[in-house]
Amino acid sequence: MISAPLIRPFLWFDGNAREAMEYYCDVFPDSRIDRVDEYPEEDLDEHFRGMAGKVINGQFTLAGIRFGCLDGGPAFRFSEAISFAIECKDQEELDYYWGRLSHVPEAEQCGWCKDRYGVSWQILPADMHALLNSPAQVQAMMGMKKIDIAQLEALTF
Repeated sequence: MISAPLIRPFLWFDGNAREAMEYYCDVFPDSRIDRVDEYPEEDLDEHFRGMAGKVINGQFTLAGIRFGCLDGGPAFRFSEAISFAIECKDQEELDYYWGRLSHVPEAEQCGWCKDRYGVSWQILPADMHALLNSPAQVQAMMGMKKIDIAQLEALTF
């Protein structure tokens, strides 16, 4: 019988993985850096020259969820095609995470934002489905950057 594997998000950074881990651990409660392995000082091929001391394998825990990361260089970038959803209990919690994670105003839409490293986040009420029961609520949400729970509740039919 095959057991359920551990599925862990793994993030590729361009030279700032250690900084990102520290930042995320500061944002989320129940978070810590578990391990940091660095590229060696020598014996690196041409693709990894200049990476000595950077993160080849970082492991960290955010809000109880294990993540991995590395400094892989500029070859790949984050996009909105992958995002992390944060289900918030109320507007205060939503405002907290939005304030800490939203750093690219032009990327904000419908509760989505992008942090300083280019990672996309959906910062949403835990009961978002209950706030989108009418066309008016959906239309209002589509015009929002940060979700305004009270505004959506006021449109309940």
